[in-house]
Amino acid sequence: MLICRPDHSPLRILREKLTADPSRVVLRPFHLAWQASVSEPSRAAQLVADILRLDEEQAEVELDLVWKDFSERHWQIGRIFDGRFAEIAEDLELDETDVSPVKRRLIGAYFCHEYSYAAAALMNPSVVPHPDQSGLGPKQLRFVMSMRAVGEGHISSVAFREGIIGPDGDFSLWPQSGPAMAAVPDDRHHLEPDDATLVHRQPGSAISNSVLFPMTEAQRNGLEDLRLVQFTHDDGSREYLGTYTAYSGHAIRSELLRTRDFTSFCLDPLSGRAARNKGMALFPRKIGGRYLMIGRQDGKNITLLSSDTLTDWDDEGRPLLSPAFPWEFVQMGNCGSPIECGAGWILLTHGVGAMRKYSLGAALLDRDDPSHVLGRTACPILTAAESDREGYVPNVVYTCGALTVGDELFIPYGISDSAIGFATTTISDLVDLMI
Repeated sequence: MLICRPDHSPLRILREKLTADPSRVVLRPFHLAWQASVSEPSRAAQLVADILRLDEEQAEVELDLVWKDFSERHWQIGRIFDGRFAEIAEDLELDETDVSPVKRRLIGAYFCHEYSYAAAALMNPSVVPHPDQSGLGPKQLRFVMSMRAVGEGHISSVAFREGIIGPDGDFSLWPQSGPAMAAVPDDRHHLEPDDATLVHRQPGSAISNSVLFPMTEAQRNGLEDLRLVQFTHDDGSREYLGTYTAYSGHAIRSELLRTRDFTSFCLDPLSGRAARNKGMALFPRKIGGRYLMIGRQDGKNITLLSSDTLTDWDDEGRPLLSPAFPWEFVQMGNCGSPIECGAGWILLTHGVGAMRKYSLGAALLDRDDPSHVLGRTACPILTAAESDREGYVPNVVYTCGALTVGDELFIPYGISDSAIGFATTTISDLVDLMI
């Protein structure tokens, strides 16, 4: 009889944790709820008219108050106000030359607001090698970690942290040394739900201080659970790709983030029957001339998908893994992209058991034919225990991707949909557990 005991796990849990932080705020556009739909002139036009009626001295006083309250909390605040005014002036067909510089910035301020993007939770991280690996010590690796950040209204965005990891789980996260800044669209007039959306990091904003917010109607209620992978194309070039779930508030679909340097991003909807589901994760290279993806098409079992293109996934896939042990009887899913090692492909999985308790496991797939499962863990390698059981959604551990560092595996993971923890293991110890 198989008895699973927590002390048999090969993972070493590290002390560090990341938790929700309401002090991390960004400036975002403020949209009046019933702008231009109920009355004429529109609420936006009424607000602008009220500001323009102020005499110049009073406008200066009001702008000074804004400056005292917010200028130290946000970088380049004047440039942001100027840009927001330009958008409002274009929408309302204002003649900018008729508005003084002070009133321009004051109008911009009225159409912005602070948003605490991680006030509720940080969770479900993935991690990839940093595009800059210069100046490191022996056996060190610089990384970029993505996180699902949840703020007011339970809106999910994508935040990032940079760090360095060395042997034996010795790692450090770079400090968030400046104010956070939201990435902005290249063209706000072309944010169609079914088109690719181009966005860029604001000038001077570090990766660790940048946040990707929903841009289109299909993404309106959140960008959820980004699974990043460093993908190697046939010509040897590398690109960071990440599948995530776009949630509109009533429907979900899978989309693909693409970037080469974390400076500019393309958010591209996926098409096909498989793209209607959550939890898709790309292999880091083509196999047999095709793109491969791990998915879950029926809500319970793990499937293997294939496609000739990165964006069209009409193949409903073939079964790969089904629940076999009590800790995964309810359902299984992937925990990020498969990781290539000497023995094959390591696929981290999650299972849901009694009382909707989540656990992490792993499987080993054949390197040349990933549809062939070489082994899997009969017992969880990580479960929610002690303080990790408490949070917004109790009894959940979850990761969206791990990273190899030499012969070790570095695994950041979500804790009860509230915080992020970190663990390491050797690849050989993990593979030796599989049956």
